[in-house]
Amino acid sequence: MAQVIQVVPGSPDSLNDAVQQASDVLHRGGLVIFPTETVYGLAADALSEEAVRRVWEVKGRPSDKPLPVQVADVDGLRLLWREVPEDLVALIRAFMPGPLTLVYWRSALVPNVVTAGADTVGVRIPDHPVALALLRAFGRPIVAPSANLSGEEPPSRVEDVSPRLLEQVELMIDAGYTGGGVPSTVLDVTVRPARVLRAGALSTSELRKYLDVDG
Repeated sequence: MAQVIQVVPGSPDSLNDAVQQASDVLHRGGLVIFPTETVYGLAADALSEEAVRRVWEVKGRPSDKPLPVQVADVDGLRLLWREVPEDLVALIRAFMPGPLTLVYWRSALVPNVVTAGADTVGVRIPDHPVALALLRAFGRPIVAPSANLSGEEPPSRVEDVSPRLLEQVELMIDAGYTGGGVPSTVLDVTVRPARVLRAGALSTSELRKYLDVDG
């Protein structure tokens, strides 16, 4: 059963303690439930094939469905992508951190298990203080699907997390209600015009201010 650590609002010590313990779990190949600006996510070391396989197993996620990745900053994009195209810089500055996942050609560092064998990887920078603090403390990218069993609703409160999932996870950070809402917009930027793969928090008209987007 997962250890639950509560982050007290306005307490830097509480936040630092929580993310340090969570970082230690991730470094050991463990799984952590953590808050984002939309829902609670399930984190594992994105560069560890063994840790990522645990995410597939505990969620019961179809093996042909890639896992989304989160990073702390643009340097994380450079690590996971073959390059950062020049025409994406304005878009990244406008919407990252935020609810935008960009799908681009992956670098050799990304394990096949993360992308379900595809040559692309979807990456975003979350806009939540706990998520960002965790990524900075860990110092590596994480896979971060929602913290639910496949087919269930993503949880926006810790009490909504499935007991079956909690039994298979080492640690959960409780930061209260995340706000729920619309998931991130997923944009394929391997092509021009770029293609919206999943409609989300950012509209096509907003994205078009910075990049040619189809549709």
